[in-house]
Amino acid sequence: MHYDIDNGGDPIRAVLVDADGESRRRIRNALQRDGIAVVAEAPSGREAIELVTFYRPDAIVIDANPAEIDGAEVARVIYDRSPSTCIVLLATAPDEAFALKALRAGATGYLPKSTDPDVLPRVLRGALEGEAAISRRLAMTLIQSYRRAPRIGHGLRPVRSELTDREWEVLDLLSIGARTEEIARMLVLSTETVRSHLKNLYRKLGVRSRQEAIEAAERLREPVI
Repeated sequence: MHYDIDNGGDPIRAVLVDADGESRRRIRNALQRDGIAVVAEAPSGREAIELVTFYRPDAIVIDANPAEIDGAEVARVIYDRSPSTCIVLLATAPDEAFALKALRAGATGYLPKSTDPDVLPRVLRGALEGEAAISRRLAMTLIQSYRRAPRIGHGLRPVRSELTDREWEVLDLLSIGARTEEIARMLVLSTETVRSHLKNLYRKLGVRSRQEAIEAAERLREPVI
């Protein structure tokens, strides 16, 4: 379902995806009451991908288990095609393993479907400003997952290095495959701050990609005696 939107004032533009039409109606009403423009709706994951590819919205609110395609896979494809789109999944039943999978795939948030629709405008605005759109319980799960992750390169620093301690922390997280949003959550930083650190360490290492940064850092590391 598509809508004609007056873009005067540049409101936040959102897409809704849920097979339950009544659920979409409640969320649509809550977002529109708060000045968020709902540009399109769909019942399935496949249509979600098509709508995001076409509209490039600021945000998409999607059922964690949409028809046709797994929600984490939908998040991955959307993130690849439109990385600036904030992806918030709503789950009927809590599943922390799936939540971590979705966040790694590119989702910005993962919340219970029982969340009051009137809370969602604030959630979306916060997520678009770099805040985590997750429950406190899931935040702790993320921290525990980080603690258990293989500590590739952790504790190893060159004797002399242009990189700051914070930049090395960002590199450590890059080495275990963390995305920008995950690094921001784990280090309690905004995504823009993380991007700034990435830009600085790329410049200092003379590289142009994450993989090149990891490889350059490994060449510089020396065991701590």
